[in-house]
Amino acid sequence: MTPPRTPDQLHRFGYLGPRGTFTQMALDAWDAAEGREHLPFGSVDAALNALRAGDIDAAMVPIENSVEGGVSATLDALATGEPLVVIGEVLVPITFVLCARAGTTLESVRTVGTHSHAWAQVRGWMGTNLPEAEYVPTLSTAASAAALGQPGDVMFDAGVCAPVAARNEGLEVLAEDIGDNTAAVTRFVLVARPGTLPEPSGADKTTVVLFQRDDHAGGLLELLEQFAVRGVNMTRLESRPTGEAMGSYCFSIDFEGHVLDARVGETLMGLRRVCAEVRFLGSYPRADGGRPGARPGTSDEDFSRAQAWLDDLRA
Repeated sequence: MTPPRTPDQLHRFGYLGPRGTFTQMALDAWDAAEGREHLPFGSVDAALNALRAGDIDAAMVPIENSVEGGVSATLDALATGEPLVVIGEVLVPITFVLCARAGTTLESVRTVGTHSHAWAQVRGWMGTNLPEAEYVPTLSTAASAAALGQPGDVMFDAGVCAPVAARNEGLEVLAEDIGDNTAAVTRFVLVARPGTLPEPSGADKTTVVLFQRDDHAGGLLELLEQFAVRGVNMTRLESRPTGEAMGSYCFSIDFEGHVLDARVGETLMGLRRVCAEVRFLGSYPRADGGRPGARPGTSDEDFSRAQAWLDDLRA
């Protein structure tokens, strides 16, 4: 059996490219060490498939935005296929610019290319300043800048991207800071193959995907009770279609704590009893450093004392 690896033993990283995406910014913030490879991929699926194939050691992908919510491509890719685990997260403040080739004026822009999540975050600005502009989807924000930076025809006049992407491609910035929400943040996760587990830090988060045995009244309540009775706070809860049939959903959940915490372990065992499948997607340090408070009766010591009491009764 291959011994578990620590995050420091990973050397070849993939990310949602091309160069200049917010995802690259997240990876650069997480891994600033020299001598490691950072490789761009054209989609979330491509990056995670390369990870599953062993071509890279880890992949940085977007999972949640404070404005648009969960990133479906990432949530679905982690919920299916060969298991992967999250080993870290990074929060990146999002700032957008409108860029174009030299000589383009704001008034001449009729089509704008960018990622769907970025478009959702600049709709207000577009409605005010370019109400007639047509949206053209691209695989990433940086992909729109990369297309404009290459010679030849392109399907749009301007792109919405990070300032660094516009600089990388030598484009003119027609407007800066065009996001509708200046406090917008995107959460990125670093994903690895199973066997890589960060040590508990005291400020941790755990991610799971839950599959119900069947659809019945109170089914979701059964799942939520496993968290509530053990004092475990959820930080994200989203339903995603399984693709098996209309109305068939799984639940992607983040919650406070590490798998080695007693209350988290008890919660996972409770979920395993009531679910058809519990896909464990890792325990890792929180990017914001938030430390959960344990309610009376839910600390590791409380669980240890309860276990010792039960052992004594059985003896």
